[in-house]
Amino acid sequence: MIESIVILDFGSQYTQLISRRIRELGIYSQILPYDTPLERIRDLNAKGIILSGSPFSVYQKAAPKPDDSLFDTDVPLLGICYGMQYITDRFGGTVQRSRTREYGRAEIEVTSGSPVFDGMDRASKHTVWMSHSDRIEKLPEGFEVIASSENSPIAGFQHSTRPVFGLQFHPEVSHTVEGMIILKNFAILCGIKEKWNLGEFIDRTVAEIRQTVGQDRVIGAISGGVDSTVASVLTRRAIGKRLKLVFIDNGLLRESEPSDVMSAFRAMGLGVQHVDASSLFLRRLRGVTDPEKKRKIIGKTFIDVFDRHAHGSGVQWLLQGTLYPDVIESTPYLGPSQTIKSHHNVGGLPAAMRLKVIEPLRLLFKDEVRVIGRMLGIPDAILARQPFPGPGLGIRILGEVRRGHIDMLKKADRVVREEIEKYPLSMTLWQYFAVLLPIKTVGIMGDERTYEYVVAVRVVSSSDAMTADWARLPHELMDRLSSRIISEVDGINRVVYDISSKPPSTIEWE
Repeated sequence: MIESIVILDFGSQYTQLISRRIRELGIYSQILPYDTPLERIRDLNAKGIILSGSPFSVYQKAAPKPDDSLFDTDVPLLGICYGMQYITDRFGGTVQRSRTREYGRAEIEVTSGSPVFDGMDRASKHTVWMSHSDRIEKLPEGFEVIASSENSPIAGFQHSTRPVFGLQFHPEVSHTVEGMIILKNFAILCGIKEKWNLGEFIDRTVAEIRQTVGQDRVIGAISGGVDSTVASVLTRRAIGKRLKLVFIDNGLLRESEPSDVMSAFRAMGLGVQHVDASSLFLRRLRGVTDPEKKRKIIGKTFIDVFDRHAHGSGVQWLLQGTLYPDVIESTPYLGPSQTIKSHHNVGGLPAAMRLKVIEPLRLLFKDEVRVIGRMLGIPDAILARQPFPGPGLGIRILGEVRRGHIDMLKKADRVVREEIEKYPLSMTLWQYFAVLLPIKTVGIMGDERTYEYVVAVRVVSSSDAMTADWARLPHELMDRLSSRIISEVDGINRVVYDISSKPPSTIEWE
């Protein structure tokens, strides 16, 4: 089994980012629940362990605690934020509420030589990203301070005889300028020699699909997006024509998308059945406004439609393009309150589903899937497509999903895509789309007073969707977007622009 670094998730918004940064170093990383037993971690060939941050404080009664056996091993251990504070508490130090909460950029000084800071100048201050309201007041016995900031005198420490380290700041966040140096130094301490090779992933996954499926048949949930297309091509390579591909039109796709997608499939030589189930989806969504309920209804309806098409055709498996972020964000490691969202590929699966599920991409991030897609020879026209949520426009219409609302949003979204794609900057953007808000505002068109809907335009830049920043569009482009949407889309009289980053916001509004 490939060597790895295991990240124990205590509920931090940055946990996925830690994993992604480790993989950028060419090292395989896995995210596990905070209370995973040490035996399970050892079975995964973990050469290093990282304890993530958390919304909890270590002195709270409900504070999450890892398997205490972790601290009896010689496996290198790195605690980040809450992880550092837990190590402090575990070894007899003191963590208290800070008088001054510390969120955002801060400057640290490296106060002592430490292998995690190799290559960093001790004579200079270093910009890092802090996100905490507690701080360490008393250093645990056997530890020494290796970094400090104005608000956190103990911003980093290490054990004097064991490979145990703690950082109050977040090295995984891009705002920590030398964060990758720190993570690379920790990886070196772990002694990992094997590299995370996506080419080997393809061969291994194809073999695993063959072994898992045997002589059974698989039905594929293909949407035309990157994830489902790559998953389908991988599975087709593994089992050939025993894969049945079905494209379900849920009525919540972008304008002209069904015909565009089917044309792309034909060009690739994939035999795909087109199923128009839009009326069923809209009927089941009638009157529903809660975003989680909408996601689960859409997910269950997908499964029901697939199940119906699979019934009687000898199909035993359902193929899904679930990615690692879908799995993590849909798994309530710390209870329901910590779940970010229910993804229809994961959270909406009914317990009594008649099909078994196969998810060959569930351990990959989006950018890794694109790399694999290129290795498989999938056209760039598909691989370069924007990420599109499984529930489609259903979660870009805030409130009830009505046919008239869908028509408005499709037209507004088309304008956004057309205008942005005229500019070279579109190549650097992660996503750009419109959101229909459930509010009306007063306007004037001609000499008439109007009372119509508001559209929000969301444009973000990102490398992997775990963090994202809002795009600073040229004013003339924003002017065109607003003018065209209001002029061309009946029922909309106001356009607003979303200037929220992720975190604290998400990319999607629901």
